[in-house]
Amino acid sequence: MEWMAWTPVVAIFFGCVAAMLVGMTIWQVLSPTVPRRGLLPLVTTRGDRLFLGLLSAAYINLAWTGLTDMNQWYGTGASFVLLLIIMRWG
Repeated sequence: MEWMAWTPVVAIFFGCVAAMLVGMTIWQVLSPTVPRRGLLPLVTTRGDRLFLGLLSAAYINLAWTGLTDMNQWYGTGASFVLLLIIMRWG
C-alpha cells in the first residue's frame, strides 16, 4: 500500500488552504458578499469563487505532484496564481 508523500511543500499548501478558509469566514461575517458575474459563466459569490478556485488549485497541485518530476514549488505557485485569478476576476 502506498501513502501520500507529505513533503513540507505539500503541507504548506494545505495549511494555506486552511488559513484561506478561516480568513474567508471572518471576511464573510464582517462584510457579507454580493453575488456578481465575472469571467465565469455564472453569478457567483466570494465563497463560490473560493470553492472553484480551491478545487482548481488542488487538481493542479496534485497533477503536478503525480505527473512531473519538476520542483513542487512551481506547481504550488501555478495553483495559487489560478486561485487568485478566479477570486479576482472569476
